[in-house]
Amino acid sequence: MASMYRLTGAGLAACVWISLPQAVQAAGFIDDSSANLTLRNYYFDRDYKGASVQSAAREWAQGFILNFSSGFTNGPVGFGLNAQGLLGVKLDSSPDRYGTGLLPYSMNAHEPADEYSKLGLTAKVKISRTELQAGTISTLLPVAFASPTRLLPQTFRGAYLRSKDLENFTFHLGWLDRMNQRDSTNYQKMSVASPNGRFNGAATSDQFEFVGGDYQWSPALVLKYYHAELQDVYKKNYYGFEHVLLMGQDKLKTDFRYFVSDEAGAANAGKVDNRNLGVMFSYIHGPHRLGAGFMQLSGSTAMPYLAGTEPLVISEGALSADFLNAHERSWQTRYDYDFAASGIPGLKGMARYLHGSDIDLPVRLGGGGLTESEKDIEFSYVVQSGTFKDVTFRVRHAWYRNDFAPTASFRDDNELRVNIDYTLALW
Repeated sequence: MASMYRLTGAGLAACVWISLPQAVQAAGFIDDSSANLTLRNYYFDRDYKGASVQSAAREWAQGFILNFSSGFTNGPVGFGLNAQGLLGVKLDSSPDRYGTGLLPYSMNAHEPADEYSKLGLTAKVKISRTELQAGTISTLLPVAFASPTRLLPQTFRGAYLRSKDLENFTFHLGWLDRMNQRDSTNYQKMSVASPNGRFNGAATSDQFEFVGGDYQWSPALVLKYYHAELQDVYKKNYYGFEHVLLMGQDKLKTDFRYFVSDEAGAANAGKVDNRNLGVMFSYIHGPHRLGAGFMQLSGSTAMPYLAGTEPLVISEGALSADFLNAHERSWQTRYDYDFAASGIPGLKGMARYLHGSDIDLPVRLGGGGLTESEKDIEFSYVVQSGTFKDVTFRVRHAWYRNDFAPTASFRDDNELRVNIDYTLALW
């Protein structure tokens, strides 16, 4: 079974294409195809405070993301192909300011690359409302969320089945053997994120499996469950729900997330024992959205997740840290506003404060009872008309502080991110 999954998207697609009559190939494959090009200009500035070997991580780069998606050939079994071309170009960087995640760099001299590129091909097969993809895969799930937060997106290699054949239920099943990080051109074995020495980050695995789904219980309630395992490293179960309570013209949204993680197989990354319970309440009144959240970690270790991915916990969106240290207890408040209500359609703003306490780190990194905090502010604007219609501007600023030892992975910093994105539909 594993050997079947190891087929590349290009090889499988070529076999499918050659075996089909030309008229059948063209019918749905071309007529229902689409392509777009995203231009992403990204400036990243993380200014470290206090004692630090590197004073800043500061780079500016231009990204090009070309996506092609074919339709499916006619018949009860449809075949298709997706392709993704990625290019990143350095605009400004240096060896003393490397490491933002925008550009790859040499390990010895820390010299950022002038440019880098990669190509992803994905073969796909569809029966009814069930689709199987093989090749370059992007997963956006609570147990494996491929990070889109830098110049170019993170991708995986493997097979991914999604089905909506059952009413109100979306089923996910996948097998991955490699990942391509945001600032890399090479597929690598997978590992667990290990800031502050949480786990043995050098331990790698070439098999990650997941299964689960979302069930729309009612128009107001979605139930979620997923199971995932990084072979010989860790296993994780996720239980969650989202509920929206109507209160006249207003809404109260509840977002509940519970992760249960343990070591798997040979436990090559060390002991894993974590429970993460988080809940976020958001009150929505017209253009206003006010949120309050709480997250509690228990067990003897931090929460594991795939290195390079987003953990998708209640503290998601935090720019400088993940708030997932052992025994950490965190809370947050958040306010969002849509300026369309003030006569400026396309402009949105967000402000947030997160605070974590009761953190346990190794003695060399500060010991127990530690704290961390982050303040975020963000504005985004989408041009509504004219020559630059649909161009998106985003500015994000964060202030992160902790009382960890200076040698900890997370250091006090002030961080600025500026994005300018534009997606052009080619057809």
